[in-house]
Amino acid sequence: MNADRLLRIALIAVGLIFVFGIYLLGIVWPSGWTWGQVHSHYLHMILGVYATLGVFLLLASRNPQANRSLIWFTVWSSVVHGAIMAAQSFRDPMEKGHLVGDVPALFIVAILLGVLMWRVEKTV
Repeated sequence: MNADRLLRIALIAVGLIFVFGIYLLGIVWPSGWTWGQVHSHYLHMILGVYATLGVFLLLASRNPQANRSLIWFTVWSSVVHGAIMAAQSFRDPMEKGHLVGDVPALFIVAILLGVLMWRVEKTV
């Protein structure tokens, strides 16, 4: 399977996870996917941002080359977001579960989309 096809599949998978999966994981595994031990407005805000990004990644899967900046934004914002969350998880003992939940998930998204995008750009 060529890199472009793999990138399209990855964009669909990540898009669907961003639209539906983060919410579901927050319900099933809150210690690894939601921040704060009491009611927080954070969850609804982050779900709104990631669901919106997920919709645009699904749209980008139709023509990844025309949506390069969105894909690279997803890669680098995932690295930055994951790094910040990792640092916060190390500082706050109540948030250690994120080191095996959303932190590695963001790095996986960044590596997956980054490597595939790099391979596609290399062949064009």
